[in-house]
Amino acid sequence: MQISLTGHHVEITESLREYVQGKFSKLERHFDQIHNVHVVLNVEKLQQKAEAKINVNGAEIFAMSENTDMYAAIDALIDKLDRQVIKHKEKNTKH
Repeated sequence: MQISLTGHHVEITESLREYVQGKFSKLERHFDQIHNVHVVLNVEKLQQKAEAKINVNGAEIFAMSENTDMYAAIDALIDKLDRQVIKHKEKNTKH
């Protein structure tokens, strides 16, 4: 899985990069056919936004979350993506 991390109005520190990679490894445990991930971290006034687009076999999954803390926004993003990836995996197994 290839992760590209982009920051808008925020500097991507090494700790942020490691945190994101650690969280996305959790997704790979559920579904191993994730090809690449594009994560955008954004700061607008007091809101921290995290959004991600995942390319999997036959689909593209997108999620976005906002919070006052960047790490909490990343956690919420991972939870949303986790549900969507599991739903996509179940769809594939039914067909």
